[in-house]
Amino acid sequence: MCPRLQHVRCTLKYSTASAERKKFYQDVSISQGEGGLYEINLDRRKLKTPGGKLFTVPNEALAIAVATEWDAQRDTLKFYTMHLTTLCNTALDNPTERNKDQMISAALKFLETDTICYRVEDPPGLVELQKNEWDLVLHWIENRYDVTIGSSSSILGPDIPEETKDTFRQHLTSYNLWSLTGLEFVISQLKSVVLSLGMIDRYLSVEKAVLLSRLEEEYQIERWGNVEWAHDYDMYELRARTAAGALFVHLSSETSTVKRKLMQD
Repeated sequence: MCPRLQHVRCTLKYSTASAERKKFYQDVSISQGEGGLYEINLDRRKLKTPGGKLFTVPNEALAIAVATEWDAQRDTLKFYTMHLTTLCNTALDNPTERNKDQMISAALKFLETDTICYRVEDPPGLVELQKNEWDLVLHWIENRYDVTIGSSSSILGPDIPEETKDTFRQHLTSYNLWSLTGLEFVISQLKSVVLSLGMIDRYLSVEKAVLLSRLEEEYQIERWGNVEWAHDYDMYELRARTAAGALFVHLSSETSTVKRKLMQD
């Protein structure tokens, strides 16, 4: 099986397995365990991963965010809404058994099929919209990382220089395994390395990045109409997943201790 497809299937499995379950706890708290790692406690039980490992995160900030997901659940646990928990489980269990270099290679594969690098030749309105909206981001990232990416209306896409790939590979080596897990998740949502890095670098907001990733769809909806509730649901879901992934990248890189109480009565 293709490693990229295997990763997507494993992530999907982790995010949808036991999609709902009756809530079995009342209180959520965090505690610091061995090696300075933080644990999540459901009443007096320590949370574990689907693979049976003790659920631990590298810092207090991420622990608080995960605990908040569990505390927000009501009578039924909706695991498909707990994106940070899912990403932690993936980082801890590493179901595809990949190392850092393999994760970076998987992320960079998306650069070859990046959403904003593929341009249409027709209709003129969409051609102009892509140029006006996508070129700004493309120029930003080329200047930010001193690379050449370009765009193309060919089905083969632009010919990305090896120097560009090497620059991004070097940049991604500065990420730890946890942050790479979050970044790859964001890239898979937006189908774009460019938009993902633009958002992680705070050049783009979550809302803007999601909108730009769906530019052609939004253009067609504005032109032909849509089933409103379905469109809104898809948009909100994509925003939620993308925002969680970006938050995970930042929190998994956080080293400072959050000195405040986890829950307020």
